[in-house]
Amino acid sequence: MGRTFFVGGNWKCNGTTEEVKKIVSVLNEGQVPSSDVVEVVISPPFVFLGLVKSLLRPDFHVAAQNCWVKKGGAFTGEISAEMLGNLKIPWVILGHSERRLILNESNEFVGYKVAYALSQGLKVIACVGETLEQREAGSTMEVVAAQTKAIAFLVPDQVSSWSNIVLAYEPVWAIGTGKVATPAQAQEVHFELRKWLFANTSPEIAAATRIIYGGSVNGANCKELAAQPDVDGFLVGGASLKPEFIDIIKSAKLK
Repeated sequence: MGRTFFVGGNWKCNGTTEEVKKIVSVLNEGQVPSSDVVEVVISPPFVFLGLVKSLLRPDFHVAAQNCWVKKGGAFTGEISAEMLGNLKIPWVILGHSERRLILNESNEFVGYKVAYALSQGLKVIACVGETLEQREAGSTMEVVAAQTKAIAFLVPDQVSSWSNIVLAYEPVWAIGTGKVATPAQAQEVHFELRKWLFANTSPEIAAATRIIYGGSVNGANCKELAAQPDVDGFLVGGASLKPEFIDIIKSAKLK
């Protein structure tokens, strides 16, 4: 069975009520491949989750941009996995580099967040990726393997568990900078990540897990990236707020 292409739109900390309505209107009118070819997940800020969910076309789904590492309680400002489940939000992004670098979320902390979200029935877009300094030092695979290991350590080696995880490789030096990993660079890391999964989880998990690319993906570069054998989709930042997001969805290829 092939891996269904996956396109996520991470709106980050952007939008007003009116802007959100306009973006959703563009998405709802877009002509895109069917959901058996491409799975589309939109991730607005927390305050707009309910609005987007209520307006968005039924073949697209909604994701939160983060959730807390355990059950809710006295954690001011946090959102629990249980709350997302209660709102019927099926997906959550965890481990984004902006949270790792700015808020000092460690590999282990992200691993626990992923495991807890899965335990509460959420599906997870788990982000990994190296900084420019790490790439120039030749430690890209060491970094992303350590980030992935912290997740794999807490998730059962079962296809049923990993089918609820999408791994997003996002080189930090390419996020919002306009710099993009070349298709060959992206494919190299995706291939090595799949090889790591093969050796450390199971061949079945390695073959089935979707590994998507994020980092200044846009309408102009998406087709060449999508053509790479181990690039199973995209996590799109800035371009997900623009009409060209439809073009990115259309680049979907069954793997």
